[in-house]
Amino acid sequence: MIDAGTDGDLDSESGLVVPRIRLGDRWVGHGAPVYVIAEIGINHNGSLEVAKRMIDGAVLAGADAVKFQKRTPEKCVPRDQWDIVRDTPWGRMTYIEYRHRVEFGAAEFVEIDRYCRERRLPWFASCWDEESVDFIEAFRPPCYKAASASLTDIPLLKKMRSTGRPLILSTGMSTAEEIAATIEAIGQDNLLVAHATSSYPCPNEHLNLLMIQTLKRQYPTCPIGYSGHEVGLAPTWAAVTLGATFVERHITLDRAMWGSDQAASVEIGGLMRLVTNIRDIERSLGDGVKRVYEGELASRTKLRRAMGEVRPTGCN
Repeated sequence: MIDAGTDGDLDSESGLVVPRIRLGDRWVGHGAPVYVIAEIGINHNGSLEVAKRMIDGAVLAGADAVKFQKRTPEKCVPRDQWDIVRDTPWGRMTYIEYRHRVEFGAAEFVEIDRYCRERRLPWFASCWDEESVDFIEAFRPPCYKAASASLTDIPLLKKMRSTGRPLILSTGMSTAEEIAATIEAIGQDNLLVAHATSSYPCPNEHLNLLMIQTLKRQYPTCPIGYSGHEVGLAPTWAAVTLGATFVERHITLDRAMWGSDQAASVEIGGLMRLVTNIRDIERSLGDGVKRVYEGELASRTKLRRAMGEVRPTGCN
């Protein structure tokens, strides 16, 4: 039985049903707390111990899930790049050897699955090829993630859809037309859409956070979120204020570590601040209905002058 489902509430402005999608035991979307995804990706650099430390950091910070990446190197690396020799922290090696060096296999993911279950932390992965989908499916993930680079790979997206699990679709490096064509091809049921800009790190002027609201208007039946690659935390908080129902940030133990994603990642202390402030923002947004709160009553009585009363000069 697949742990996924949809539910819906009626949006008072549009009159449309705005669904929530269940990822494991959590609802994501309209009326639900923001779902925080800590992406480990390949920032573990092939080290299971580093991955475990990042999982522990995600638990400490209060993240809702961690995400990895899964590739079959021979299917994801163009053949003409296999034999290119490059310098790595593990010595000089060909690019295909390097891709295998940082890729987790069955033994590592079995241990990751055990470790996350022990800590009651869901995990899932971005799959970059069909074989990887079959591999990850054995672990019964709560959902799949399609990286921005895969947005136009319809056969891969349909492979993930065939599992019946929810799919998170990132939209970086894509035109509005490409996004629309892909969503038309794969359907909106059980689909979550993440605004993203695929620069690592991304300058603030390229984040275009108002796209979150554009996507909410264009795809009102899909929970809309944000996958951020910026340096710093403020834009991710802004994304929540603009209506992102889930957020994803790469995490790392040290931004100076080897790897192309490290510079755009958040260290564990930053992840703790990120989650804490997201929860504060959620509590402070309210429902948009004006009311007088109990804590205002004493000030109202003391400071508001009676009708017709002349207020003493100097009062603010």
